[in-house]
Amino acid sequence: MRNLDTERTIKVLNQIMEFELAGVVRYTHYSLMVIGPNRIPIVDFFKAQANESLLHAQEAGEIITGLEGHPSQRIAMIEETNRHSVTDLLQESLNHEQKALNMYKTLLEVVENASIYLEEYSRTKIGQEEMHNLEIKKMLRDFS
Repeated sequence: MRNLDTERTIKVLNQIMEFELAGVVRYTHYSLMVIGPNRIPIVDFFKAQANESLLHAQEAGEIITGLEGHPSQRIAMIEETNRHSVTDLLQESLNHEQKALNMYKTLLEVVENASIYLEEYSRTKIGQEEMHNLEIKKMLRDFS
């Protein structure tokens, strides 16, 4: 085992926290913009994604304070395309989930062989993000 680079770990966790908080706003916005006959299940999906993003942000913040760091009060930049078809919203969601996946992979690289707990945390989040990617891809197939 090597020593944990606490400063770098906190930096990546803060980036994750900011990104997940942006996800709360993004998915809440999406849930408000959905129209059409499939509105209700898609709105429920986006609301669930917003809730999960908040939970992920809180988990990252707890780890940051556990490492004696200071959680950020910022949120990541949210791009607004002003395209609100369900297909567009799902494609933007897929892009967002891919970025989240990459952030958790970066965290894994930082903590690997330095903290079993943080490795497992990272791997769990990577698995969840991969599942989100698969689910959104399946949802997009219906619109192609």
